[in-house]
Amino acid sequence: MPFTTVDYPGRLAAVVFCQGCTWCCGYCHNPHLQTFGPGPWDWDRILPLLAARKNFLEAVVFSGGEPTAQAALPDAIRAARGLGYRIGLHTAGSFPDRLADVLPLVDWVGLDIKAPFDARYDRITGRERSFEAPAESLRLLLASGVPYELRTTVHPEFLAPRDLEDISRSLDALGAQPAKLQPFRSAGCARPESESP
Repeated sequence: MPFTTVDYPGRLAAVVFCQGCTWCCGYCHNPHLQTFGPGPWDWDRILPLLAARKNFLEAVVFSGGEPTAQAALPDAIRAARGLGYRIGLHTAGSFPDRLADVLPLVDWVGLDIKAPFDARYDRITGRERSFEAPAESLRLLLASGVPYELRTTVHPEFLAPRDLEDISRSLDALGAQPAKLQPFRSAGCARPESESP
């Protein structure tokens, strides 16, 4: 649970990394969080630390893995809010129903847009028709009015310039703000040589 100045805009935040993700993105820099199961810390250990730091930190960001894969996420968010924290969420949008449940509880969302909303998504995630969930999650996010940032990781093995143009056009058509382009970082990546999954 390190603290950060970059994971929640304008706020000093703690990041809670949630274990488990149903996708297998080739450029993931947290591959150790893809498998489901107990992590090195459990919530009963994290919550007292958040309580002890509430006069120093301003926000708690739930990241992963995929935090919305966790059924206990709403309760964890409520507990952190109860301590007075603002709540951020990093998500790939792979569970839109669960995202809908927590949108009223969060103050800011960082949503990954991995590719245009078509079969090109599958090449990154390793799952068929994976574009459907993040497309629905984006619609829910836009309708919620929650402040957000869209992010696209640019890895030349997975996204060509035309793909980035298609992402931009589709976001514009939905009335969404442009995605922030972030270059691929090999640190922590299980396949830095950029193999497809």
